[in-house]
Amino acid sequence: MVKNVGGIDRILRIVLGLSLAMLAATGVLGPWAWLGLLVMATGVFSFCGLYLLLGMRTCPLQTSAPADTNSK
Repeated sequence: MVKNVGGIDRILRIVLGLSLAMLAATGVLGPWAWLGLLVMATGVFSFCGLYLLLGMRTCPLQTSAPADTNSK
């Protein structure tokens, strides 16, 4: 799974998702607020399926280190 959620986007997703889930658990908001768990999960795992479909990303590209060619 490629990470496509990063930085502030990730923090906002976790906070918003947790807030929605807590409001659903206390009965302040209706059952739709349980979708906050999905929003929170996208922040925790740094992956959003919708971003993947739209070709978006909010985290920087990861570059891999070059392989060691001087192995003995």
